Amino acid sequence: MLMKANQSLQLWGIYHLDREYANSLGDPLRTVVEAPSKLAAEQEAVRLGFGGAWAHPVTLDEAMKAQWLPKRLQRQPVTQSFSEGIRV
Repeated sequence: MLMKANQSLQLWGIYHLDREYANSLGDPLRTVVEAPSKLAAEQEAVRLGFGGAWAHPVTLDEAMKAQWLPKRLQRQPVTQSFSEGIRV
């Protein structure tokens, strides 16, 4: 994913796009991606194989509850700065 150097990343939770289906499953957080925008997060989720993706901003605590967490978030500590976005 290409992005401008001055764009800050944010954690986005990836959920099922079909909200009725999601509710029937208990609305699971499928995975988490880092992206500068909702659209970029949804595109990244599709690239990772999570079709029918709906992105919503999540906190680091919420992100840790994802069904599948990228190894990069599992290994490295992530600090959150509200003024600067997410830094790894």
